[in-house]
Amino acid sequence: MSVHVFRGELQIPRPRPEVFDFFAKAENLERITPPFLQFHIKTPEPIQMRKGALIDYTLRIHGIPALWKTEIAEWNPPYRFVDRQLKGPYKLWHHTHTFTEEADGTMMVDEVRYEVPLGPLGDIVHALFVRKDVANIFRYRNATIPGLLTDRW
Repeated sequence: MSVHVFRGELQIPRPRPEVFDFFAKAENLERITPPFLQFHIKTPEPIQMRKGALIDYTLRIHGIPALWKTEIAEWNPPYRFVDRQLKGPYKLWHHTHTFTEEADGTMMVDEVRYEVPLGPLGDIVHALFVRKDVANIFRYRNATIPGLLTDRW
């Protein structure tokens, strides 16, 4: 069983507080998640983002329905926050979002440590599907986020 790491960066030509505020609205997660996942937040809105906040979702992974419960493990506006899966399709999902102010906007860094269940079989599933799926999810996010922030959500 292996813990995998995905790291992605996105330069956003908007000030850090504005970018962080976008992520502080949990409902925006549906807007930046690829439609093929059929991702829906089940926790009633408004969701108060803070350390300890719990958020329930439903989604489909290759057509298979899944439930996901996330806890906001760290909340440090406008610099970073961490969410971790408490229940869901992964054995481990720990996602750190970091926002750094730069001269031309904000550098957003996503670092996800994750582990697929099923022991050695999970490593095979990761190699065949999961690695590509995770990369595709973040590719979609990176293509979508700048336009949403430009549109002033």
